[in-house]
Amino acid sequence: MTTLSMNDLAVSDFDSAEFLTDEETIAAYLTETFATGTQEEFIQALNTVARARGMTQLAKDTGLPRESLYKTLSGASKPRFDTIAKISSALGLNIAFVPRTL
Repeated sequence: MTTLSMNDLAVSDFDSAEFLTDEETIAAYLTETFATGTQEEFIQALNTVARARGMTQLAKDTGLPRESLYKTLSGASKPRFDTIAKISSALGLNIAFVPRTL
């Protein structure tokens, strides 16, 4: 029997942005994070989606400077609702409120 050490294993980094390839997947990802996570986790999820779509394109679509988007989505500050709404709209998503299920 062959014994492997940690040095023998190759593990690649996982980046969920690579799997966010369509609006339905992105909407499900953000909806679930919003419903079950903290505000910080939601902002991180929005950052992941922004990276998946391309921060430069998102900056153009929102009319916000790219540096401002990076700062907003870094978790270093609490974004305003109108900023979240602009980002959501630029991603082709609507913000919706639905009844909680128990």
